[in-house]
Amino acid sequence: MLTFTNLCVRRGPRVLIDESTFTIHRSHKVGITGANGTGKTTLFQLILGEVAPDTGDFDIPSNLTIAHVAQEVKATDRNAVDFVIDGDVELRQLQLQLENANDDGIKQAELHAAIEVAGGYSAEARASTLLNGLGFGKEQLKQEVQSFSGGWRMRLNLAQALMCRSDVLLLDEPTNHLDLDAVIWLETWLKRYEGTLLLISHDREFLDNVVTEIAHIEHKNLRLYTGNYSQFERIRAEHLSAQQSAFEKQQREISHMNDFVRRFRAKATKAKQAQSRIKALERLETIAPAHIDSPFNFTFKEPHKLPEPLLRIKDASVGYSDTPLLKNIKLELHNDARIGLLGPNGAGKSTLIKMLAGELDAMSGDFHFAKELKLAYFAQHQLDQLHLNETPLDHMQQLDPKAGEGDLRNFLGGFGFQGDRVFDQVGPFSGGEKARLVLAMLVYQRPNLLLLDEPSNHLDIEMRHALTIALQEFQGGIVLISHDRHLLKMACDTLLLVNAGAVSEFDGDVDSYPTWLQNRNKPASTGNQTKSGSTTKETQTSTAKSDKERKRIEAQNRQKFAPLRKEVDSLEKQMDRLRAKQQELQQQLADESMYSDDKKEELKDMLWKQAELVKSLEAAEEEWMEKADKLEQEMQQSNG
Repeated sequence: MLTFTNLCVRRGPRVLIDESTFTIHRSHKVGITGANGTGKTTLFQLILGEVAPDTGDFDIPSNLTIAHVAQEVKATDRNAVDFVIDGDVELRQLQLQLENANDDGIKQAELHAAIEVAGGYSAEARASTLLNGLGFGKEQLKQEVQSFSGGWRMRLNLAQALMCRSDVLLLDEPTNHLDLDAVIWLETWLKRYEGTLLLISHDREFLDNVVTEIAHIEHKNLRLYTGNYSQFERIRAEHLSAQQSAFEKQQREISHMNDFVRRFRAKATKAKQAQSRIKALERLETIAPAHIDSPFNFTFKEPHKLPEPLLRIKDASVGYSDTPLLKNIKLELHNDARIGLLGPNGAGKSTLIKMLAGELDAMSGDFHFAKELKLAYFAQHQLDQLHLNETPLDHMQQLDPKAGEGDLRNFLGGFGFQGDRVFDQVGPFSGGEKARLVLAMLVYQRPNLLLLDEPSNHLDIEMRHALTIALQEFQGGIVLISHDRHLLKMACDTLLLVNAGAVSEFDGDVDSYPTWLQNRNKPASTGNQTKSGSTTKETQTSTAKSDKERKRIEAQNRQKFAPLRKEVDSLEKQMDRLRAKQQELQQQLADESMYSDDKKEELKDMLWKQAELVKSLEAAEEEWMEKADKLEQEMQQSNG
């Protein structure tokens, strides 16, 4: 149990947390949220004993083992497995004592027993499992730590923290250096973790799936909320709804998102992915009010040209040296493409984007790029290409020397560079600030094709939300790699799988990708085969049906699916009715007279009705998606 009483913590003269009292109980999983600079990392430093409260008290049992991820890895010649085992400090101490026991047989026996209890004889297997889950291949397990790049060293640090048999685990942005596969693995591991978890993360899907409480820092106060991040967002949205200062802006945002969802629904054609994205967009509509006071607000201006198609590629191969990593690539990008790339670590997702961006030459293939194509490419290495001795304003003026300083400052303000911050040199900026500046430069150039390789790394939740909204309205094509599943769901309606040297359409949505990961190494079912190698099903369907027989089967199918289709239609009408009621209620809430003192009870009742409508709509949508997906699957099975 971690107990904080009347806690006050400062950074220099600035108060971060003031007069906050809260308790984190044993085995609870808590997400720590709040804007950058509000004191999340400082709270970890307090728990680790690196800083002390300015006033108030912090109590923690003295016998607890606390694990955390070191921020740096010293270059060492220890191999990866040994480095990770070092995270189990108690085990290493026992092993050292055994080495020094000399000829004391009794002491040696006692230590062997203690090492067995500590899991010492399975330590190498446990360390290897952790490394494998975080994306390390078998050939990397015995590599020296100093041979790994910075990002992979951070994964080693994370594995070392997980190796510790801890009572309390502190994780500060653990997904920043991971790909989607590793994020999904870590999520599963943390769900099974039996100790107390404190997690700082800007990945809302990750938070939703792992934590059971949110500790939110705002206005110098830390407050605990029961539930995951989505539940916290709804509570905060309802709280902001009652504030007149935020209400009008909130209603405009809701109306705006309503319009977008309707437009997308009208043109959605692909069942699984379209339904998944509609659900995600409508969820975005409900959480938008929780971000109404965000400091970030920007949009992509309409591209000067929107050629059709943007590019066309046929029979392409790409790789490194003389070895192709991907072969027979066939890709046509239209100006409304919204493509997300999925695939195991190292399969070639970034390689494909580099080829599209022109940073990596293809080995073969036919390419057609539209003359008016104007692409913008975001990759992590671009953060290192910023001019460290120049300011954000300098960077923008180099892009557009004719632009007025006031216009550029207003533009940068939407990315969080406000006031005199535009005159600060980029060198000392955080990773998040550098990422925001690179994004600002890309947005300003009015591209018609966005190639985004992990754009949300280092971005906080508010900036990720602003990026999500901006991508919804972007009028060009998008190709996206991200370990942030929320961003993938919101931005993409087509998913491509990069795997085993090929690029193919993924048959499923983002939520079904973890299942694909689990099943990919299982042997495929071969079916009942004949001696010639063809399956029974293929033999059965080899003879074409007559037109008369085909029409009879189609009529039977229409009759067979009629009840299910009727349920889907009925649910759609129910959702329309609920949305109409929701819109009517929003119009009533937009009336300023509703916020007078004599209407407090009426306002309270209307806000309750608004929350109930949201719940009813979510339930109807959930059932509609389930029925629609079932209808699609049954029709496919019948046709197949």
